[in-house]
Amino acid sequence: MRADASVAMGTGHVMRCFALAQAWQDVGGRAVFAMAQATPPVEERLQRESIEVTRLKAKAGSADDAQETIALARGEQACWVVVDGYCFGADYQTALKHAGLKVLFIDDNGHAGHYSADLVLNQNAHANEARYSNRDASTRLLLGPRFAMLRREFTEWREWNREIPAVARRVLVTMGGSDPDNVTERVVQAILAEPGVNATVVVGGSNPHLPKLRARIVGTQRDVQLLENVTNMPELMAKSDVAVSAAGTTSLEMCFMGLPALLIVLADNQRPAAEQLARLGIAINQGEGAKIEPTTLSPHLTSLVQSQDTRKAMSNRGRELVDGRGAERVVRALRSDALQIRHATTADCGLLWELANDPQARASAFSQASIPWEDHLAWFKSKMQTANCHILIGEARGAVVGQVRVDERPDGQGEIDVSVAREFRGQGLGGQLIDLAVRELFASTAMARIHAYILPQNVVSRRVFEAAEFQQAGEEQVKGHRALHYVRDKALEVNC
Repeated sequence: MRADASVAMGTGHVMRCFALAQAWQDVGGRAVFAMAQATPPVEERLQRESIEVTRLKAKAGSADDAQETIALARGEQACWVVVDGYCFGADYQTALKHAGLKVLFIDDNGHAGHYSADLVLNQNAHANEARYSNRDASTRLLLGPRFAMLRREFTEWREWNREIPAVARRVLVTMGGSDPDNVTERVVQAILAEPGVNATVVVGGSNPHLPKLRARIVGTQRDVQLLENVTNMPELMAKSDVAVSAAGTTSLEMCFMGLPALLIVLADNQRPAAEQLARLGIAINQGEGAKIEPTTLSPHLTSLVQSQDTRKAMSNRGRELVDGRGAERVVRALRSDALQIRHATTADCGLLWELANDPQARASAFSQASIPWEDHLAWFKSKMQTANCHILIGEARGAVVGQVRVDERPDGQGEIDVSVAREFRGQGLGGQLIDLAVRELFASTAMARIHAYILPQNVVSRRVFEAAEFQQAGEEQVKGHRALHYVRDKALEVNC
């Protein structure tokens, strides 16, 4: 993970890489941060999560920086290098690629000009393919808030539902990890002018104005909390009714938590995000932080505090935009490089019979009796002779991971069957296998929807299909059994 943090640039680049590092750890991986600049609180946070930090000597973004990073990646035998920061451009990517490394480049506004990385990720609501028209043919794009990378502490809040009070009572204030211009103090002044409203003010350890903020808050007759270096941000968001926030990565976290917000632009790269979230009716754009005064902020805050309908609409739209699974999707994109799919051949008959007769596969099937070889052979010959059956085999490093079969129905839609080899279960490969197969079939056939039917007690299969972007669509009876119905639509596919 090549990213930096400082008082001037803030901590956003590092924190979204941190979220990806956590997701990588969750599938058994290991992450190392390479940093030319860092603040003590950031380093401490990474180290508490068992993430190593290596300090670089070169100037950030320079040719020497690239060479140091290449040497570190080779020494660690890294399978990917993740780069996040505005000082890293086209030459930096090229140097890493020429060194034989795989590169994920995290971007916001197309600043690099040309892109040669294997993957380019822009998780913002304003992301679009046009920003990356100047890219190598092999460069894949991961675009939009469905790839928003949230830290591990947000995971348990996926099923939580926000209650919208008639009048908002608590405001969350957060201007990022540093806030060098002390916009926070002006926001606090506006809140103190709002009767009946209390506040939770969150500041990063890199904030140089802590003494002044403490002095402003001490002695007030209001419930105003000042918190530093918090690790329970989702809990604080859940307890708040409204937020006043910088328009950085935190704005996507607030979308996930359904927290209506007034957004303040503290850096040029935040402007498109604030504008797009405002266009979507998710937040209210307050403009440049340098122009913010308590008197200009107060009317907007009063209006939002008083309007339950506005807050409810903003909350619902935010939850629709960010579902909290973005880091998992990015990890799946990183890991899918090791997983390949191919169409089955006649030589796969025995392999498919063994997969189908695995005890765990039979236990999760609608017909649980073992399959005789003669029956399987006749079935396989029939399937291989029809154009309406597509059987794909997943392989990783020469070993068979599993199979995906999709049968086309008379209405042109498909029904899917999946099995994963015993030695590859529990590694997160099932969802990747399904995702790759579905993308292949959407691209090569006229199918626009694929259906899956799963026994309710098969919790593992449900999780695997949900990881592969299948959405639950009710219940049906299948071969005399109650089944959960899942679907995935081609119309909802994005460029990734």
